Amino acid sequence: MGLITNKVDRADLKPGDHMYTYRAVFAYSHHGVFVGGCKVVHFKPEQSLEAPTLSSSSSVSEVNDSSEALCPTYPDCGFKQPNSGVLLSCLDCFLKNGSLYRFEYGVSSSVFLTRVRGGTCTTAPSEPFETVVHRAMHLLQNGFGNYDIFQNNCEDFALYCKTELLILDKNGVGRSGQASSIMGAPLAALLSSPLSLLIPNPVCVATVTAGMYCMSRYATDIGVRTDVIKVPVEDLALNLGIKTLKKR
Repeated sequence: MGLITNKVDRADLKPGDHMYTYRAVFAYSHHGVFVGGCKVVHFKPEQSLEAPTLSSSSSVSEVNDSSEALCPTYPDCGFKQPNSGVLLSCLDCFLKNGSLYRFEYGVSSSVFLTRVRGGTCTTAPSEPFETVVHRAMHLLQNGFGNYDIFQNNCEDFALYCKTELLILDKNGVGRSGQASSIMGAPLAALLSSPLSLLIPNPVCVATVTAGMYCMSRYATDIGVRTDVIKVPVEDLALNLGIKTLKKR
């Protein structure tokens, strides 16, 4: 494992692996669950899954980025149920020429705190691979609720598939380490700013800020949180308030 990410080769992937790739020059990462056969189940906002239309103002790259329906290799790539953000993609369409990384489970607290960037590991253990694949395929057919960048995003989807853990407080921060990093950095800077009056050395202030940032991420990790419960995938719709998916 590296300090930032855990890059892997495709040949090293196993069914049930939580994988991710970076988008927009490492601005954010997109997560999914590898289910075997070069296929990935992942979660996206529904509006980004609509069939693309080509106009004079749209480019081919924009169309290709908005849908997996144009995959030339796998006819089932882009499969999803109506009104659901969970879809099945081939590995190539999921990566979109990006590199492949594997999310780590069951890491020690010391290893977790050395990770500079959130959304790469958790202290929570993973469940058996066959259980993870079952959850991902079940959610492909039944949905995962409404997409929310801070409370119910692609990383939250993969984390649930791997751990069966759900946050009790629907108004709090979700399971996503990436989201907690976004929220934790400004908070750490805000809390440490008064220290500049007491500690004139900017290096010391920066060290304290970095420490607060890491601790804020650690406090929201699903492996140490106390506001999480195990929810079987068959009961997930009731907990998320998901209505039964209806075919058009």
